[in-house]
Amino acid sequence: MRLLIADKLHPRAVEELRALPLDVVYEPEITKETLETKLGNVGILVVRSTEVTAKAIEGARQLNLIVRAGNETTTIDVRAASKRGVYVANCPGRNASAVAELVFGMLVALDRRIPDAVQSLREGRWERLEYSKAEGLIGKTLGIAGLGAIGREVAMRARAFGLHPVAWSRSLTPSRAAELGIGYASSLEELAQRSDALTVHLALTERTRNVVGKRIFDAMPKKALFVNVAREGLVDYEALRDAVAHRGLRAAVDVYPNEPKGGKTFATDLFVAPAPPSSGGGRGADAPGFVYGTPHIAASTDQAQLAVAQETVRVIRSFLLEGAVPNVVNVLAQTSARFQLVIRMLDKVGTFANVLAVLKRHGINVEEVNNNVFEGGVAACAKLRAMSRPNEACLSEIRAFEEVLHIDVVPLPNLA
Repeated sequence: MRLLIADKLHPRAVEELRALPLDVVYEPEITKETLETKLGNVGILVVRSTEVTAKAIEGARQLNLIVRAGNETTTIDVRAASKRGVYVANCPGRNASAVAELVFGMLVALDRRIPDAVQSLREGRWERLEYSKAEGLIGKTLGIAGLGAIGREVAMRARAFGLHPVAWSRSLTPSRAAELGIGYASSLEELAQRSDALTVHLALTERTRNVVGKRIFDAMPKKALFVNVAREGLVDYEALRDAVAHRGLRAAVDVYPNEPKGGKTFATDLFVAPAPPSSGGGRGADAPGFVYGTPHIAASTDQAQLAVAQETVRVIRSFLLEGAVPNVVNVLAQTSARFQLVIRMLDKVGTFANVLAVLKRHGINVEEVNNNVFEGGVAACAKLRAMSRPNEACLSEIRAFEEVLHIDVVPLPNLA
C-alpha cells in the first residue's frame, strides 16, 4: 500500500513510517490543486494544512484512510470521504501544551508590553518609567471559552500564574467544573462579563463562527485582555478593532482572515499601535488598546510537532496491523441496527460467506460485523448487527449449514 505525506512531518515519524509495510512517498510541497493528480494509487494520505477536496477524494479509488496531523479536520471534505467509505482521523490534543504556552506568553506580553519595550530599547531609548506601568496578572479572572484539551491545559497553567480560571463550553456542567477546580459560566456572555482576560479555544463550526463579536466585547471590562490563538473564524475582527479603539481592549492574535499560503508578506489593518508616551496615554484610565500578533505559530514547537507526528504514526500503524482507526471522526458511534445475530460456527473457508449470502437473499442489511476465532482455530463466533429481524425461513437456511453450530437473534434494547 502506498502512503503519501502531503505536508511537512517530523523526520522521526517519516522514518518510523518507512519501517511499516508501506511504500512511503514524502512530498510536502503538494498543494490543494496538485493533490488531485497525486492520489491515483494512494491508500493512505497524511496532511496538515493541505486541503483535501471532494474532487480529490472521488478520484482516489484506492484511498482508505486520511490522517490530519493536527487538531480538527476542517481542511478535509469529511462528507465526501464518508460517501466513499474512507476513514478520516486526526491527532487531537497533541499540541495542547504548545498552544497553552503561547497563550500565557501573550498574556504577559500584553500586560507588560514586552514587544514595545524591546523595540524601544532596540531604537536606543531607555523608557523605564513608561514600561513600568503594568497592572500585573495575579488575582485576576481568566475566562476560557472552550474546555477541550487546550482549554484544560490553559486552566492548569492559570493557577500557577495566580489567576482564577473560569470556563464556558456547551458541554461543561457546574459539577464537572468543580471537579476540575475551575469556575463555571452558564454562557459566553457571562464568561466575558467576569473575565479580566478572555482566551478562546472553541472548535470552528457553523454554530461558533463569529461567536465572539460586539456583544461579547461590550460585555468585557474596559482595558481587558483578549487572546485568540485558535481559529480566526471564531472572532468578528471588525468588532475586535472597534473594542480596541473604543474600549481599550488589549488583544493578541495568532490567526487572521486571508492568511497567505506560503507567502512572505502579509498586509492587515488589524494592528493598532499604543499612543506614544508623550501623549500621556501610558497605562492610565484613558490608555488606548492595541493588538499584538504572531504568524500562526501556536502549535509550532518542536515538542508539539513531534507529538503530533508520533500520534500520526500510531493511527497508521493501528490501521495497518490491527484494523482499527484511533481518533476516527466519520464512523457512526452507534448505527441504526435493531438486532444482533450471534452465530457460532466452525472456522472453515466459505462458512461466513454462506451466511452472508443467505442474509442478502432475504434482504437483511448488515451494518456491523465482528468475528472472533477461538484458541485452536476450530470455531469462531460472529456478531452481526442488522437493520431488521431475519424470519424463520432465513434462520432455518443458516442453521442448515453443517458448519453452523448455533444462531441467536438478540433485539438491541436501546433501539429495538
